[in-house]
Amino acid sequence: MAVLDIFKLSFLLSLFSTSNLSSGPGRNVGVFPPTCNRIECPSYDVIDTGDAFEIRRYNSSMWISTQRVDDISFVNATRVGFLQLFDYIQGKNDDQQKIEMTAPVITEVKPSDGPFCASSFSVSFYVPKANQANAPSADHLHLQKWGITYVAVRQFSGFVKEEDVGEEAAALYASVSGTVWQDAIEKSHSGDNATEYIIAQYNSPFEPRNRVNEVWLTFDL
Repeated sequence: MAVLDIFKLSFLLSLFSTSNLSSGPGRNVGVFPPTCNRIECPSYDVIDTGDAFEIRRYNSSMWISTQRVDDISFVNATRVGFLQLFDYIQGKNDDQQKIEMTAPVITEVKPSDGPFCASSFSVSFYVPKANQANAPSADHLHLQKWGITYVAVRQFSGFVKEEDVGEEAAALYASVSGTVWQDAIEKSHSGDNATEYIIAQYNSPFEPRNRVNEVWLTFDL
């Protein structure tokens, strides 16, 4: 089996994992995901680094995304969404075209208003540069063109668990509070988007150490 096929399978397995391994201490910022040395990741420039966060400027890119999935579980919603994206890159698209795995797989989170209410999730996969000009379409998925995008980023390690996502997002909001980036982030996260954030996952389940996950707050300047 090819290395990339193994990675595709291993990432799929990681989303089904019920591992009790706890997350390690948050790395906070500054670790280059080792996965991006092996497979394609979207390119960006770091334009600022602060206390436990960094600001990135991502170049224009294309993403394939699921429809919103309503669920009380981040892990389950990400699994459901990733299965749809995994089928897509395996050739279950309108062109019957296989597409290489990339990283990270991101989950956009729109939290619910209560602990027992369903939150809304959308899972996305970065389309390789070789496919972006003519990326195939598929039922129940949609292509998203990102222009130049600014992102506040916080990193954390370990296997992502339900309790991690809200805590890490809150820590990122706290880190950017009072900085020169606060106003731009708050303007982009107002109204219906006030509580939204993104969780980015890079690793396969066969990497118990040096795991890199990120929470993102996208914003405009």
